[in-house]
Amino acid sequence: MECSWKTVLLLVCASLGVQYTAIRTLRDSLSVPCPGAYSCQGRRHRESRLLCDSWPSPDLPRRHILLFATTRSGSSFTGQLFNQHPEVFYVFEPLYHVQQAFTNSSSRVRRMLDRRALLGAYRDLLLNLYTCDLHFMENYIHPEPQEHMTSSLFRRSSSHALCSPPVCAENPDTVLEAPDESWCPKKCGALNFTLASVSCLSKGHVAIKTVRVPEVGDLRTLTEDPRLDLRIIHLVRDPRAILASRMTAFADQFRAWKIWNATGRQPRYVDLTQITSTCKDISASLETALQRPPWLRGRYYLVRYEDLALNPKDKTEDIYRFAGLDVDQRVLTWINKNTNSNNGSPSDWNYKYSTSRDSRAAAESWRLRLSFDIVRTVQNLCNHTLSLLGYRPVHSATQLRNLSQSLVELRTFQPIL
Repeated sequence: MECSWKTVLLLVCASLGVQYTAIRTLRDSLSVPCPGAYSCQGRRHRESRLLCDSWPSPDLPRRHILLFATTRSGSSFTGQLFNQHPEVFYVFEPLYHVQQAFTNSSSRVRRMLDRRALLGAYRDLLLNLYTCDLHFMENYIHPEPQEHMTSSLFRRSSSHALCSPPVCAENPDTVLEAPDESWCPKKCGALNFTLASVSCLSKGHVAIKTVRVPEVGDLRTLTEDPRLDLRIIHLVRDPRAILASRMTAFADQFRAWKIWNATGRQPRYVDLTQITSTCKDISASLETALQRPPWLRGRYYLVRYEDLALNPKDKTEDIYRFAGLDVDQRVLTWINKNTNSNNGSPSDWNYKYSTSRDSRAAAESWRLRLSFDIVRTVQNLCNHTLSLLGYRPVHSATQLRNLSQSLVELRTFQPIL
């Protein structure tokens, strides 16, 4: 994205200056017939009318769910547990666009930005999405949307709501061909942000998945915002499994690790910070949660991916109970179809963002792919994180390959109340 430094600085200043104090959100406008922020002119009048008609009753309870995870921790799979629910408006990685806008800015801007500014922009976008102001995303999308329409939304196909009426005339449930990453833009055309907001408002709840917020403490202002009923599901996974998955999914970035894994010799240029920073962020979030701060009570639930993979139905019911939602039959049907070894194909499981797999086999399959030398290195780097989460270390290659002995301790993690 080619952004001028003035544009990016303006976004940062706007994000930090108005955040949680004077942001005009849709919910603030419930007293008027239709939110002024969405009033449209001319040929957009029909969509504006739809928006007014879809405005929810203030008496209806509305949950705001954040699937908070790190890259390659099983978050795409877990996010589908909400995407399948007909009353949930699900958004896949919307913060990607914020990160791209900041990363691709001029070097002058990057020097003037800091972690606090980026996190402020993240929180600002999340707040607007939770209140169904999807137009706010237009600030970060390149090319700039025209008349509130874009063909550049990241992974739009991962959201049923964005590929179904009223956003899309085609209904994926009636299409014979299996939906894939190209199906939605091919069948639905450009995304209309006004109609996406209509869809969001018509749903009872909003769920968002992100791997771009480092620590749970960065979400405090959102948990304390009276406009939201935020429920944070912190998805974690064995760091050794995370590394194995990243080596497969991002081969170019992890070339040195792959050479090390294949030859048994550690290259001098291998970047160990790629895994140490992940473990540091996970540990920091857990340590914050263990203190049981008031702003996390009733709003935080730690979920190990391995527990979900081994008992998908029971764990999904636990997650939904924490979120305050009922499990829809469509969710259970999807679980049965996408976690059964008799469904799908190995090629589907190997797809970078695949959500169809033999979940039991996937939980510890990394043990057959990583060398003992790499596993031992990760254990040394992430010893504290492994201990906090209940993942057992291995002390030999034989123990590593022995899948009859699980490395996941039996532990029960309860929501913070």
